[in-house]
Amino acid sequence: MDGLAMTDDAFGPLAPVRLADGVLAALSQAILDGRLKPGESLPSEATLAARFGVSKQVVREAVRQLAALGAVQIGQGRATRVVEMTDAQPLARFWRFAVGSTREGLAEAVELRRILEPQVARLAALHATADGVARLRDALKRMEAALGDVPAWIPADLDFHEQLGRMSGNRLVRLQVQGLRPVLEEVLRHFNSAQRSKADWQRTLARHRRVADAVAARDADAAFAAMLEHFKAADARLTQLFPRGG
Repeated sequence: MDGLAMTDDAFGPLAPVRLADGVLAALSQAILDGRLKPGESLPSEATLAARFGVSKQVVREAVRQLAALGAVQIGQGRATRVVEMTDAQPLARFWRFAVGSTREGLAEAVELRRILEPQVARLAALHATADGVARLRDALKRMEAALGDVPAWIPADLDFHEQLGRMSGNRLVRLQVQGLRPVLEEVLRHFNSAQRSKADWQRTLARHRRVADAVAARDADAAFAAMLEHFKAADARLTQLFPRGG
């Protein structure tokens, strides 16, 4: 990594931001492969600057980027410590910023969810455990108890889909589903803003139950198909609310 500080007459010196990116990449890899573990302190700015052959300002910028990603916690007057990457808040902030509250942004979020979630359900079925299924059923029971009660229904619905992400066996999938939660919450508020019949609520619950049953049976194809059916059934309403290009 010391080569990051070298210059080449043919290309000129590397810009400071590129040096910071190099330090960021090295520190990120050390965190991801376990050389720097959650709870451990990063070496001092001076130590890192000497190790990488860069200025302390470059190291400071790289550490700030790590903090923005939620990978480290910078303490006032304390050492910077590595944080376990289980929190999707940085990703949630990114999606909230990227989507905003525009119809176009929300339409894209619906489209993204339609692409992702059938495969998430498939993975959940492949990696289903008794405990995971029990948690999924619990979210389903909360949805049933909240039929017609939008403020109670939305968190239960989101928890159901988030649990599928947890059951996927893929840490990045789990973080992605969790990160999308604030955006999906807004989509669901719009979706449930109009008056819905009791039969409509029951049909929505039944679609979720078919997903849960397929996951519990560890039938990956059935889980994929059930989630796809869920989105197809809601397409007319979602398209009305969030028309692409509208």
